[in-house]
Amino acid sequence: MTTKIYVPCDTTALSLGADEVAEAIQRSAAEKGVAIELIRNGSRGLFWLEPLVEVDAGAGRVAYGPVEPDDVDELIAAGLLEGASGHERCLGNIESHDYLKRQQRLTFARIGITDPLSLDDYRAHGGYEGLDKAIALESQAIVDEVKTSGLRGRGGAAFPTGIKWQTVHDEPWQQQKYVVCNADEGDSGTFADRLVMECDPYMLIEGMTIAGLAVGATRGFIYLRSEYPVAHRILDEAIRRAEAAGYLGNDVRGSGRAFHLEVRLAAGAYICGEETSLLESLEGKRGLVRAKPPLPAIKGLFGQPTVVNNVLSFAAVPFILAKGGQAYADYGMGKSRGTLPIQLAGNIRRGGLIELAFGVTLREILEDFGGGTLTGRPMKAVQVGGPLMAYLPQSQWDTPMDYEAFAKLGAGIGHGGVVAFDNTVDMGAQARFAMEFCTVESCGKCTPCRIGSVRGVEVIDRIRAGENPEANLALLEDLCETMVDGSLCAMGGMTPFPVQSVMKHFPEDLTA
Repeated sequence: MTTKIYVPCDTTALSLGADEVAEAIQRSAAEKGVAIELIRNGSRGLFWLEPLVEVDAGAGRVAYGPVEPDDVDELIAAGLLEGASGHERCLGNIESHDYLKRQQRLTFARIGITDPLSLDDYRAHGGYEGLDKAIALESQAIVDEVKTSGLRGRGGAAFPTGIKWQTVHDEPWQQQKYVVCNADEGDSGTFADRLVMECDPYMLIEGMTIAGLAVGATRGFIYLRSEYPVAHRILDEAIRRAEAAGYLGNDVRGSGRAFHLEVRLAAGAYICGEETSLLESLEGKRGLVRAKPPLPAIKGLFGQPTVVNNVLSFAAVPFILAKGGQAYADYGMGKSRGTLPIQLAGNIRRGGLIELAFGVTLREILEDFGGGTLTGRPMKAVQVGGPLMAYLPQSQWDTPMDYEAFAKLGAGIGHGGVVAFDNTVDMGAQARFAMEFCTVESCGKCTPCRIGSVRGVEVIDRIRAGENPEANLALLEDLCETMVDGSLCAMGGMTPFPVQSVMKHFPEDLTA
């Protein structure tokens, strides 16, 4: 049997030297006359162990990590090509690793296991079972399965996906209906969308195709962050192969129904992650937020009914159709059903991606999976959900990951990014950063966001300089309320959340 060696090909692994590791393994194996099959898989999400090399010599996949190019000769001498366990970098059977065993991987079940561009691999691990079932259903039945699942938008707003699809489904056919994927992943500490696109692209393609069948759309667009060249290359090739195999095109799997898909690069602006600004950009215009109503589901891309969902929302759909909506809804708590891909970043010892059912507490995520801070210092604050979300003090870390529970705190789960800070962080500077971020990224269409963020930076600077702090704190409170109530979209409406959380939980940092 030819030894199979897996070296990840995603951006994180590449940035840590995965290509050089793969080349060194091939070179060393050739010198020793050992036949190997090198497979470029995706990352399993254990980023602190990347590049993670896996070896299958016939007795399961044995992992080694982190592996640097200079380690390869030593590892091969210690028996890497045979899957030997003598070296300190050997982690044993990676499937038995506690970090993976404690997760509930529904969306990320294949990631790290398969070759991202192999359709045979994808099908062998359950791929396209959902589409095959969807083809046999009426469009309303597909929508009903998504409703049953309880799936909510994973991009931030957490709107029920099935309700959005129902609205587009019920719109009378006009010139065209569209399916648009928001892949402009711009929140700090988030990378789950990128992992889906780089490590399991057919899952996203399948989910969008199912959405097209559900609502009667025949065209789809992936609006991809321009800073993701690896994802761009992989998606384009995956779409080409899916078309050649009949999974996209004029006659999807012999169903008589069409679905065409293409990638469009984003404009490099954070605001284009807002769905109406995204649609403007996709139409070739400046990314300005549209007033709502009308909703994009009724009048979206080019004025036609449009489904706009995040990558993770579409990526959950193949499982839902393959196993049934109830199987997905059996995970989670309350109105937060299914699983959430959680991204651990910032000052954290074990950064990476985990997928867990809603209901796990933030403290469990930070301590059991994250392992505390990288510096070893006490953790002071955590921001969940991106730069527009609140900073949470230690007293709130026992809150379960649940949309409603976080909303009660004035916080949000958003895209599932978790960024940790140790006790050296200046939370006053973080509050200022939130306002400054808005001044840079605002589309400028509405006054509360455009002007309010500029005034916010000025007021925070005065407070931190000790200029009449009581009056300026009162002014900052009023300014935040105006932005929340008066902004056209979440950019201005949520920018005050991190500022207000600092005022409430870390006031000594703001006035220092």
